[in-house]
Amino acid sequence: MAKPAFDVLRALAIASQALGFILIITLETVMGDAARPWQGWTLAAMVLAALAIALVRLYRRNRMRKARAERLAREEDET
Repeated sequence: MAKPAFDVLRALAIASQALGFILIITLETVMGDAARPWQGWTLAAMVLAALAIALVRLYRRNRMRKARAERLAREEDET
């Protein structure tokens, strides 16, 4: 059985979320209650990163579907 390809976008999503949570916990530890606004900005950045990665995945998937449909149409025209 073939080994699955490494998914860079999935790794990027996991790393960005892990880094965000580590930063939120670190801010709480270092700054206490004064960290609240910074934690909010960090959470917003995490959500934006997740949304951007989801949009890139959607774009890539749709581009592959379109290429596959064009290839199938071309093969049907040849027969």
